[in-house]
Amino acid sequence: MGQVEPDRHLPRLAFSTLAFPSQSLAEAAAFGRRCGYEGIELRLVDGELIDPAMSGEERKRVKRDVGGLPVVAVDSSVRLTEEGPGPQIEAFLELANDWEAPAVRVFGGKLPEGAAERRRSLEEAAKVLEEVAPVAERLGVAVGLETHDSFSASSVVAELLELVPSRWVGAVWDSHHPHRMGETPAEVYANIGARLVLAQVKDARKSDREPSGWQLVLMGEGEVPVRDMLAVLAGGGYSGAVSVEWEKRWHPEIEEPDVALPQHIKVLKPWVESAWAARQRS
Repeated sequence: MGQVEPDRHLPRLAFSTLAFPSQSLAEAAAFGRRCGYEGIELRLVDGELIDPAMSGEERKRVKRDVGGLPVVAVDSSVRLTEEGPGPQIEAFLELANDWEAPAVRVFGGKLPEGAAERRRSLEEAAKVLEEVAPVAERLGVAVGLETHDSFSASSVVAELLELVPSRWVGAVWDSHHPHRMGETPAEVYANIGARLVLAQVKDARKSDREPSGWQLVLMGEGEVPVRDMLAVLAGGGYSGAVSVEWEKRWHPEIEEPDVALPQHIKVLKPWVESAWAARQRS
């Protein structure tokens, strides 16, 4: 389920369109390419969340507007623990197939606190994934469950994935959320590394002024161990994309994309090169 060609030595550095709430997709893609990014993660199209019911003509326009940048993932807002997510996931899988993307991102949603209710919710979520897995296989697009919400800890993602053995169902590792939950990169990789379909990176630091307790910051200016994450990915033989998720859509106060995206690739590129060079030497 990796997104890198067999002859590529380094992972593809990509960026999420979440960084561009005020720009068209064509503008976002062109800017990302100028910065040196080699892939695009589709969360917003022309500043709006992706509508899986978009017309065939709109789908073709999206493919044109990415300007040849490979789509590393199509990001949905689907939550497995909410009612009726299966048809939505299938619709996103069709979109991803049209755009030649290897994965669709989904969220787990909220889990109840009681042990019995929690287990029942996990089993229901697993059933959803089991039902969409044949569609994912037919289309050649994996479903990736992100470390987010009640599944922020990779241990919880792993608990669900254990119930769904299909290789077309995997995980998306968001660098921030497992760190918030007290997990180290090595622990995250041990839990979900074998099932990874995408690695998302962002940096943040604790802040009493933010409702979440965290402030998103430019890469390397926070406390999220992104460099350690990359080293772990390299050591484990990860061959997928590494995608910058600059959440300008949700946090308008953070830097503009014309500041953040060049800064991220400037920092990340040598980190990636160093991590994968160390892997080659070992």
